[in-house]
Amino acid sequence: MEIILLKDIEKLGDKYSVVTVKNGFGRNYLIPQKMAVIANKTNMAQRDEIIAKYEAEMAQRVDEFKAIAEKLTGVVIKIGAKAGTSGKIFGSVTSIQIVQAIKEQLGIDLERKVISLPEDVKNLGSYTAIANLHKEVQTNVNFEVVAE
Repeated sequence: MEIILLKDIEKLGDKYSVVTVKNGFGRNYLIPQKMAVIANKTNMAQRDEIIAKYEAEMAQRVDEFKAIAEKLTGVVIKIGAKAGTSGKIFGSVTSIQIVQAIKEQLGIDLERKVISLPEDVKNLGSYTAIANLHKEVQTNVNFEVVAE
């Protein structure tokens, strides 16, 4: 069964991509959850129009994303966490905390799905996260976990 994804679904595809899935998975899960629609002529035409509008908008915003990437480059974000005497923090630092710290310290509002952490952050110290702002714009975000 060919479907058009309406959301980014990990290990399946990106938003508005056409993928082939098993009939039961498409009919019983993806379509009722409003994550996908059947890839027929009407839906494909609508998808093409939406993609054209989306790509035109993103092309205009590339310069904006590059400006955000420049602001993030070379800056070290401080994130406070409760830690034990050995330097191990209680819990771990997530992309949500990084996005909140960027908003508080730099005034840049990002979505949490933009930030990806290559490793678990469970100790005090300096780390690097990756910000995928656009398909063409990617930057490293340096942050330091300090004890509160």
